[in-house]
Amino acid sequence: MTATRTLIIAEAGVNHSGSLDTALALVDAAADAGADVVKFQTFTADAVAGRSASKARYQQRTTGAGESQHAMLQRLELPHAAHHTLVARATQRGIEFLSTPFDPVSLSFLLSLNLPRIKFSSGDLTNAPLLHSAARAGSRLIVSTGMATLGEVEEALGVLAHGYSNSDEPPGIPAFRAAWRDPAARTQLSQRVSLLHCTTEYPCPPDDVNLAAMAAMRAAFQIPVGYSDHTEGIEISLAAVALGASIIEKHLTLDRKAEGPDHAASLEPDDFARMVRAIRRIEGAIGDGVKTPRPSEIGNIPIARKSLVAARALQVGDVLGPDDVASKRPGSGRSPIEYWSLLGTKVSHPHDEEDPL
Repeated sequence: MTATRTLIIAEAGVNHSGSLDTALALVDAAADAGADVVKFQTFTADAVAGRSASKARYQQRTTGAGESQHAMLQRLELPHAAHHTLVARATQRGIEFLSTPFDPVSLSFLLSLNLPRIKFSSGDLTNAPLLHSAARAGSRLIVSTGMATLGEVEEALGVLAHGYSNSDEPPGIPAFRAAWRDPAARTQLSQRVSLLHCTTEYPCPPDDVNLAAMAAMRAAFQIPVGYSDHTEGIEISLAAVALGASIIEKHLTLDRKAEGPDHAASLEPDDFARMVRAIRRIEGAIGDGVKTPRPSEIGNIPIARKSLVAARALQVGDVLGPDDVASKRPGSGRSPIEYWSLLGTKVSHPHDEEDPL
């Protein structure tokens, strides 16, 4: 096993509150913090939510219970023209620009930007037409799996497998299941798709995180798995890296106390930078998995280990018994594992107490 570099995504999301200036500041903050990617959300309220759609409890807490989800989303839209400005700033700052589409028009627009990859939210894991369109376009994808069962994740992967396959068989449940059974299609998935485990609550209670689900998905699907962290603080993200997360996505805000649905589950820039530094240290600590002495400890081997020595003065011809042999530092002589093979043998030359045997 070789330690890999974790892809760190700063989820700016809608923490710009519709302001391009704030969005640009979030790009700068993500770059300054050491993130690899800064991610936004691309949508129009009319395409995402009906006017009667209610808000989640966390949205009601942070944006007011009287406002509809549609009205909230209208305030958080980022125009297409703003995306071009943000892509240019991200390129200037040496950070990858990424966004999540929530509707077909937004997906088509993001595809036109020729981004390295596209991210899908947990809410669209079951949105087969949108997933299928992205796979048909050949996009590399990151797919969040909040609220999902393992079976629902498998269904989504079947949709993507069919899309990547360019099969002549029309889309549909039988075709998706057939594509999932095709080893060649699954190979394409492993090369183009990463999954993110997450819990869709903001902030997420630590007891609901279930990081062990990352290993379950990795074993079930043989696809890279990361973690989208909605908890407060950085500890859970660090634990996810130690458990093998290939991607960490964490919300970034300029002010956790600002009005908006995601600020409370976000990190401010200094804390985000602290998380990045900690992740990079953990990556180095994970190592390559080969159990062998590390360079820094080799010099301590003879100091910390022990050798077989004479427990008392010995004369030529003495037969070694348990009272004649001891294990003491330094460890530069015969290993104590040879203790039993020495018992019963004759001493060939005199030894003072503590002489190596």
